[in-house]
Amino acid sequence: MQAAIRSKSDPMYDDQTCSIYPSSLTREELESVIKLEWLDLYNLSKPCGPKALWQHLRSLGIVDLPSENVIGGIVKKLGLINWAYDRCE
Repeated sequence: MQAAIRSKSDPMYDDQTCSIYPSSLTREELESVIKLEWLDLYNLSKPCGPKALWQHLRSLGIVDLPSENVIGGIVKKLGLINWAYDRCE
């Protein structure tokens, strides 16, 4: 899986229906995508909790997504929770 570089001038930047990811991902690929997209949302000061992240991944065209609870567990496992910021809830 090759990561794409996105910029604000990129039409896919604001959750368009086009995807830079395949619609189905292995567990390992999914964890990598979750980490990448969580960091992207976080750095843009956008909501990055499990529900927002699930919706964001769905908008990117990834169809075989686990539940919000599983995504939340992956985020926690990856150490991406920062309790100092309310925007991640």
